[in-house]
Amino acid sequence: MPNPSQSDLHVNVPLTNVSIAYMQSADAYIADKVFPKVPVKKQSDLYWKYSKSDWRRTDVARRAPSTETPGVGWNLTTEQYFAHVYGVHKDIDDQLRANADSNFILDRDSTEFVTNQLLLKRDVDWANTFFKTGVWDAEFTAGSIVYNGLTQNGYAGAGFASKWSDAGSDPIGDVARTVIAFRKQTGFAPNVMVLGADVMTALKQHPDIIDRIKYTQRGIVTEDLIATMFGVKELYTSYATATTTAAEVSAGTAAQGNGIQVPDVRAQDANASYNFINNSKSALLCYAPAAPSLMTPSAGYTFTWNGYLGGNSEGIKIKRFRMEHIASDRIEAEMTYDMKVVAPDMGAFFSNCVA
Repeated sequence: MPNPSQSDLHVNVPLTNVSIAYMQSADAYIADKVFPKVPVKKQSDLYWKYSKSDWRRTDVARRAPSTETPGVGWNLTTEQYFAHVYGVHKDIDDQLRANADSNFILDRDSTEFVTNQLLLKRDVDWANTFFKTGVWDAEFTAGSIVYNGLTQNGYAGAGFASKWSDAGSDPIGDVARTVIAFRKQTGFAPNVMVLGADVMTALKQHPDIIDRIKYTQRGIVTEDLIATMFGVKELYTSYATATTTAAEVSAGTAAQGNGIQVPDVRAQDANASYNFINNSKSALLCYAPAAPSLMTPSAGYTFTWNGYLGGNSEGIKIKRFRMEHIASDRIEAEMTYDMKVVAPDMGAFFSNCVA
């Protein structure tokens, strides 16, 4: 058989549309919501970084007759992205397809399954890139501040003195003071906040927050109300979970009546353990524009290689092709991305906000 075959060169548009529809309904995942996606034509390239101090200093001077105005400008540096290709596949056996009521249902279900695999992987990578200590210039734990960037005292008085799960803590005031310090240090107001699941649970039960909303229409604490109290436009709670155990059990641990050995799914599920992908006790406050811009800073970007064999703006594509040697059709999904912390001063991380 010639290599590559025709199926290798063709992206299955209907199945890709199924994948996109599933991605849009998978609300638990946050990797595509917090920072702008930057579609790129090349797998690897450079992007510009501007000096913050040049943009926050004025050299304007009174001009005397027959003299020149002061010359100004800004310094530029470059950094590199590399959009790796991630992939996974699901095979549909001919016997299974022959017994199915609809071929497309099998293709659709397999597409949704492999898409979910990619979304899990992307959220894990997002957590490992952005939602941890040692990344952002300002990092807070209860009663202390750690600077991961240049030595500075601009965040004195910010952060939180008590964990937000304590009844006597002041989460609204803590975030408000941090927002003021953030604006002083960066010139921008943070507009996005990401909360771990346990942080959101503690905030919904905090007496100060309950007291402030008790006279609202329903008196129920919602994410929108907390976002308003914290002064951010977007607030996301990370609820996505993943198994923390090994891969599926090997075949042959259980037998069907016909003597065929199959995995013991009950034993596999009983031995599995789960946890939130993002640290459930932490929070991230940051600035991110609605869309990528050469002249606007962003705490982070996700570069998606849409120039890769017909991939879309999400950097994802779905292929279906024949695997004759195993009498199966293969649904293969690929996603390309590189997540970058672009401006570490545009993020403030609250570590272990709750007990």
